[in-house]
Amino acid sequence: MRFASPLLRGKLIKRYKRFLADIVLDDGREITAHCANPGSMLGVAEEGARVWVSEHDSKKRKLPFSWELVEIDKTLIAVNTSNPNKIAFEAIDRGAIPELSGYASIRREVKYGEKSRIDLLLEGGRRASPCFVEIKNVHLSRRKGLAEFPDSVTARGAKHLMELEAKARQGDRAVMLFIVQRGDCQSFSPAADLDPAYAEALQTAVAAGVETMCYDCDITTEEVVLRKPLAIELDPK
Repeated sequence: MRFASPLLRGKLIKRYKRFLADIVLDDGREITAHCANPGSMLGVAEEGARVWVSEHDSKKRKLPFSWELVEIDKTLIAVNTSNPNKIAFEAIDRGAIPELSGYASIRREVKYGEKSRIDLLLEGGRRASPCFVEIKNVHLSRRKGLAEFPDSVTARGAKHLMELEAKARQGDRAVMLFIVQRGDCQSFSPAADLDPAYAEALQTAVAAGVETMCYDCDITTEEVVLRKPLAIELDPK
């Protein structure tokens, strides 16, 4: 996923009201950027951190800037939670996720379950049944080399797991795909201490036949691209 235009560098003043971030750009301008991230952003919203924003000229937007990247301990991390769906779509389309290859079509945001939409629905081709793919953004890492999700309680995330579980029990293929928007981790696990209900729901879903996959990303100020699979620890000790 390439950024539409060159990113602007700056320094984070503060993130507040969930979707707002005050930033001072390198050219001296102080701006308020949209923060497309509903989580706590634990560990990636440190005041004074080097950040990058995109600029948009759409008149429909209230804020022309969006917070895209942050540098923590010399690691570039993408924080925009709208990115993973695009990253996954592009990766599946070019065959970069072997487990999800062999389908003739990819549809986005298809209605299913209880008033929900599946992120990606794969159909046709040489596969016998459709594949329902739910995608979650990951940027939390509290222990060196370990990526975790979620960074705060997510009742919505647990609901999505239950709906995937229902699809798996009906005989359809159901996949929980975690996209780690950083490149310094080797494994992934649910953050059970932050949201024990989600961790339990994930284990229950897997036991019912839901597949779990996790990939990290190669991140630059020009693009964010899916890179390699990470080991998954559903019950870390």
